[in-house]
Amino acid sequence: MQDEQILETTETGEQDQEEELKQIPKIQGGKYIEGIGRRKKSTARVRLWANSNKEVMNVIVNGKNYTKFFPLMYLQKAVDAPLRKLRIFDAYKITAITKGGGIKGQAEAIRLGIARALLKLNPEWRQKFKKAGFMTRDPRGVERKKFGLRKARRAPQWHKR
Repeated sequence: MQDEQILETTETGEQDQEEELKQIPKIQGGKYIEGIGRRKKSTARVRLWANSNKEVMNVIVNGKNYTKFFPLMYLQKAVDAPLRKLRIFDAYKITAITKGGGIKGQAEAIRLGIARALLKLNPEWRQKFKKAGFMTRDPRGVERKKFGLRKARRAPQWHKR
């Protein structure tokens, strides 16, 4: 008896989540939603368009497919993490322009930009993104060099004579 009730509640819970995710907001043709992401010295300007050709994970970074731009798998997963979280793989075409910093900083900047743009479409997704850590702008940066030192904290090697 209790097992049947548990099964019914889990099935309805899964159906509710699927129905919630199936109700994806549409973007009118020719218009886009923009989000900006930053990480260290990297900046990414991300635009979400309506996906006309229904290609799975249609993400273009600086004119290239994101799998070509980010050859390492963990960087690719960082870029498409907000889409994977919502299970919307072919709903939008995403274009991103990145500048500055390194390849990992650019990937994380794109992730933040995608999350911010998706929130403009549906603010109810904020809780999911916040829990996954996509909405936090990582404030860490390079520490400045101090005088008398070789780097920020690296002192010259001491020698007795």
